[in-house]
Amino acid sequence: METKIANPAPLGLLGFGMTTILLNIHNMGFFPLSSVILAMGICYGGTAQIIAGIMSFKKGNTFAATAFTSYGFFWLSLVAVWLLPGLGIEAAQATPPDFLAWYLAIWGTFTAFMWFGTWGNSKVQQFVFLSLTILFFLLAIAIWMQSEDLHKIAGLVGVICGSSAFYLAVAEVLEEVKGRKILPF
Repeated sequence: METKIANPAPLGLLGFGMTTILLNIHNMGFFPLSSVILAMGICYGGTAQIIAGIMSFKKGNTFAATAFTSYGFFWLSLVAVWLLPGLGIEAAQATPPDFLAWYLAIWGTFTAFMWFGTWGNSKVQQFVFLSLTILFFLLAIAIWMQSEDLHKIAGLVGVICGSSAFYLAVAEVLEEVKGRKILPF
């Protein structure tokens, strides 16, 4: 007897989308970095995406397995970058801004290659990865240039990116629940 495995993409997309929206509301300057963002980064952006990635692996979807697992660990590593310096471990010093920018640029490069993997898939999925690529590079450049204005623009791009992932997740859930396409994607 074959066991049907649910589509893990909505879980991963919501974990990514909701966490990305919250972080980028902060990046736009509306709220300080707080436990809300850290908790979402660990519990939903990180853990839920890793679970979605493992489920995608089991379904044989290499792209989704790689994307969700990688971005889940991105969130966990980002939270670790913020929290580790406070633990008093000598090797876990605060990250110099230029090095944080390189961290973001490397994620931008990875995301650009993943964006190529979305070609031929839904337009919304292509938009999520393209806007995420732009977001990572804008954040890196904002740090290198020490530009608060560019950082706020990146935040706006991030809210749009996270919202598009949220939309895609809801569209996929509604399609499965209703048995037909409700929202275009």
